[in-house]
Amino acid sequence: MDNMNLISTFAEFKELKNIDKSTMIGVLEDVFRHTLQKLYETDDNFDVIINPDKGDLEIWRNRTVVEDGTVENPQMQIAVSEVKAIDPTYEVGDEYTDQVRLESFGRRAVLSLRQNLASRILDLEKASLYEKYSQKVGEIITGEVYQVWKKEVLILDDEENELILPKAEQIPNDFYRKGDTIKAIVKSVEMNNNNPRIILSRTANQFLERLFEQEVPEIFDGLITIKKIVRIPGERAKVAVESYDERIDPVGACVGMKGSRIYTIVKELRNENIDVVNYTTNPQLMIQRALNPAKISSITIDEEKKTASVYLKPDQVSLAIGKGGLNIRLSKMLTGYDIDVYREVEEEDVALTEFADEIDGWIIDALKAAGCDTAKSVLELSVEEIANRADLEIEQAQKVVEILKAEFEE
Repeated sequence: MDNMNLISTFAEFKELKNIDKSTMIGVLEDVFRHTLQKLYETDDNFDVIINPDKGDLEIWRNRTVVEDGTVENPQMQIAVSEVKAIDPTYEVGDEYTDQVRLESFGRRAVLSLRQNLASRILDLEKASLYEKYSQKVGEIITGEVYQVWKKEVLILDDEENELILPKAEQIPNDFYRKGDTIKAIVKSVEMNNNNPRIILSRTANQFLERLFEQEVPEIFDGLITIKKIVRIPGERAKVAVESYDERIDPVGACVGMKGSRIYTIVKELRNENIDVVNYTTNPQLMIQRALNPAKISSITIDEEKKTASVYLKPDQVSLAIGKGGLNIRLSKMLTGYDIDVYREVEEEDVALTEFADEIDGWIIDALKAAGCDTAKSVLELSVEEIANRADLEIEQAQKVVEILKAEFEE
């Protein structure tokens, strides 16, 4: 076992793990000096010379030449007769330097040195990985799916570092197999038992923001800014954008020609519907844009309570609410207002609240929550649909219909 054999192994390791030269030299020298201290009690008179490029290392011991019989410490001194047997030119007081071979350390010391070196380099690699990904928090990375478990997916980056995508950070429609390529944002980096744990996310709003930056040059260049993002991952998202250049239409730039830019993002997000909204500080206009595609007739805003009452024609109510209530829910999140949607009451129609003495209040509230604010809006539906929307028994829905019909009978 020689010096070259030991160092070349770790030279290869260095290439794989990307540890810089100066750090590698420092670790090697420190580990060898620690071994020298244990074997010879001091390392002060040793020179450790490392060439990481070639993968070689030399250890030289410096000793003072003294008179025969006066050697007190054989690690620091050498008798003149012993030196002259090697080189007659040496005299008392000279410094004699000889090379120390690794095999002279003994098998146990070399094994301990190897283990210490491996441990130090592993710790370095962990620290390097933690530092590297700490600087990447908020950035998109691309990796390869290595293992799929019930609660998380193990992903390898291009240097085969292990990254974790927890189930909670996956889009509901995400489905992966080993070998799949995946995009995600670095959400956080933690240290667990001295091991870096890198957490990725595909549900974070910042992931959507970074996708827009990749696909829309105007956002990347700062000509368009994303003011706010709200999303229900895998279902729907609303993105408020603003342009700093009057010549640029921020919504049009984000959508792209024939939807080319937005299509790439939607595809990456498993067909998550994305509404791009032109940002404004005018709350009425912002609410109106947020509720798109519904056409609003009028809005009443209470700034103190941060509430907004929105009135629409009957055929626009379902558009404002959206499938499963997603549109109005996201509009509330985007604008910061608690939005209530009402049908415009036509002159010949009657508001449901007028029937409070005949219909229980909780039934009226359930009907209103289902988008039916007036008698005619209820009567437009079948008994079965009324029961289904308001979670009523068929008999209760039938009774409501009879009461409302009586209002319009002469």
